[in-house]
Amino acid sequence: MPSTATILGGGNTAFATAANLTLKGFDITLYEIPGFEHMLEPVQDNSIIHLLGTEETGTAKIHRITTDIKVALNASNLILLIVPAYAHKSFALACASHLTTDHTVVLMPGTLGSLEWATLLREQGGAIPTLAEVDTAPYVCRKTAPDTATIWGTVTSLGLGVLPTSQTERVQNLLDPLFPGIQTYPTVMASGLAAMNPVVHPAGVLMNAGRVEYAHGEFYFYEEGVSPTVANVIMAVDAERRAIAQALGYTLPPANEAFHNAGFGPKGDLWATINGSRMLTQLKAPGSLESRWLTEDIPYGLSAWHDIGKQYGVAAPLMQSLVNMGSVVMGFDGWTNGRSLPELGIKGLSTEQLHTFLTSGKTA
Repeated sequence: MPSTATILGGGNTAFATAANLTLKGFDITLYEIPGFEHMLEPVQDNSIIHLLGTEETGTAKIHRITTDIKVALNASNLILLIVPAYAHKSFALACASHLTTDHTVVLMPGTLGSLEWATLLREQGGAIPTLAEVDTAPYVCRKTAPDTATIWGTVTSLGLGVLPTSQTERVQNLLDPLFPGIQTYPTVMASGLAAMNPVVHPAGVLMNAGRVEYAHGEFYFYEEGVSPTVANVIMAVDAERRAIAQALGYTLPPANEAFHNAGFGPKGDLWATINGSRMLTQLKAPGSLESRWLTEDIPYGLSAWHDIGKQYGVAAPLMQSLVNMGSVVMGFDGWTNGRSLPELGIKGLSTEQLHTFLTSGKTA
């Protein structure tokens, strides 16, 4: 059982995870990249994060807080990257020359970020550790004060993919004491295609765009914004996602089942599962359309999924429409500002070559 872990990131989930694991008895090092050290300033002096909600509660004295990547990576061989997808590259470059093959880096969640990390680390010429990613964040949580995080709910069964696949059981055993109930996917590709945020957020936010702007997010997104009609559109996006996965040999559950299996809400169709979720119905909508629910989940989710589908002969016209519409709303091109197939290291690979890469972690 690991007694230490390093968390890279200083946002909502990073704070909540650092505090919760500390209160469970782990020595946690919390790192933020230089230039974003202001994220750690509220807890820099005393290293204390107050945790409220449904998990451990109380005052968590974080073992170490640092902006020195050498210190962070030397503190533990288990590295949890808990940042938005658009920050994955910056952290990979910061870590590249200091990682060893003894490290295990877990992206929480990844949305195929482990493949981007593998490409970047190869380009940097350094050691490539075991890379892994989970399909969603471990908690529904927010910073509710500068030095306080609140957890409204815990994912009961995180899904894990590992690169190379030979390390799957080892990484599962490594993570299970921290996040009990870890389940595994065949590969990191399956895990990345199982992410739920790109399925729900772009369609849900774009269909509620007027309300977001008018109310500045002062409404409950899942309870009020995901109406039966919006849920139908989300499920149509989901059908395209599952078709792409099927073409690669993965059978993934539909979004409503995935939400229920993860513990988000009761069994039923998507609207019933979300409407009956105690944790999701606590979340308000984004305060503006300049939100990571678009700027992350379109270019790093839908755009990448669409291009994977196109390479392997699966059309995804609704994803394409949402990326095009979202690009207008975001004010930048969602096709060129996210993860491309070359950045994922899979452009031009046949399905057989892709499987070999995902299994071995090595390119031909």
